[in-house]
Amino acid sequence: MSITIRPITVGDKARWLELFKEYIIFYKSKLPDEQFELTWQRINSDFNINALLAELDGQVVGFTHYIFRPSTWEVEDFCYLEDLYTDPKVRGKGVGRALIKAVEDIAIAKGSKRLYWTTAPDNETARKLYDKVAITDRVQYKIYLNQ
Repeated sequence: MSITIRPITVGDKARWLELFKEYIIFYKSKLPDEQFELTWQRINSDFNINALLAELDGQVVGFTHYIFRPSTWEVEDFCYLEDLYTDPKVRGKGVGRALIKAVEDIAIAKGSKRLYWTTAPDNETARKLYDKVAITDRVQYKIYLNQ
C-alpha cells in the first residue's frame, strides 16, 4: 500500500466534500451546506486555509486543513492543524500519521516553531496516534459565542 500526500485540487471537490461531511458527523456536529461551500471556496482562494489530501493506492482516503497564524511569542507564524480525517476503512494504515508529517514538513519549511492541534477527549483512536507523534502540554478552554 502506497500513501501519497498532495495538495487539494478543484477536481477533488466531490470526494473532499464526502470526507468532510463524514468528519463533521463523526464529531456529532452539523454544518449548513453554505458552510461546506464557504470552506471549499476558502481552500481554493488566497484565504488562509490550506488543505492536503491523502491517497492510498490512488484513492483519496483522508484530508487535513491547516492554517498559519501570527504569534506573539515568535517572529514566524505558528501552524494550526484544524481538521484531520481518514476514512474509517483505512485507519491504522499510516494515513493520519502521513498527513501530520506532511503538515509538519510544510510548517518547518515556512520557519514555524510550532505545529499544534486539538481533539475531543473521547477520540481515543486519534489520541493513540497523537500521543506517539506529539506532546500534550496545554488544556484548551472554549466559550461558544452567539449560539
